[in-house]
Amino acid sequence: MNLCQQNANSKEAKMHNSCQLKKEFINKWVQGLQICNSSSKKMNLLERKKKIKLSADIAIASAKNLTTSWSKAIISEATKDEQNMTLVGNLCGPESKFMYAHQKVTSHKRTTSKKILQKCYGVHRKKKKMEPRRGSNLATCIAKRLVKKRTQVLKRLVPGGEFMDEYSIIKEALDYILSLKVQVDVMKNLVNVTTSLS
Repeated sequence: MNLCQQNANSKEAKMHNSCQLKKEFINKWVQGLQICNSSSKKMNLLERKKKIKLSADIAIASAKNLTTSWSKAIISEATKDEQNMTLVGNLCGPESKFMYAHQKVTSHKRTTSKKILQKCYGVHRKKKKMEPRRGSNLATCIAKRLVKKRTQVLKRLVPGGEFMDEYSIIKEALDYILSLKVQVDVMKNLVNVTTSLS
């Protein structure tokens, strides 16, 4: 198999995964919207907007089958509010509450272990400023500083990113961006269909 055929097969697989993700997201999002709409409480515009966003976030996380750290972080955050438990339980399954409590502990494991070691041994190093050492390249130091700043921004943008290392944050960010694109595509199509019907 030559490189062009491998590239075509790879694109086909990605497109199939994207279509499958869209279908799964639509099904779960509609189910989530129905659950939110069935509540007897009258909602104002702001409350409706929050419920639509919440159901879309839980639906996309659930559509990813909770295989990524960002999807687990979204569900974990949603389960902090007892009012969201019905929505999470229906879209992700009733066992999801217990799964996230366990997942949260394992994601903090590396950070917590490092903090414990520092406290035990009294290691309190001040952060070094990245200054060029003798013989080192100023451009290298600037590039490292720039990469560090940008990964910090990524960690703030991706759900659960603050607990990820530099390597996994990039992989998670790429997956999160693709999932957000699926979410936006579905929502745009929904708006187009509803405006053409009216």
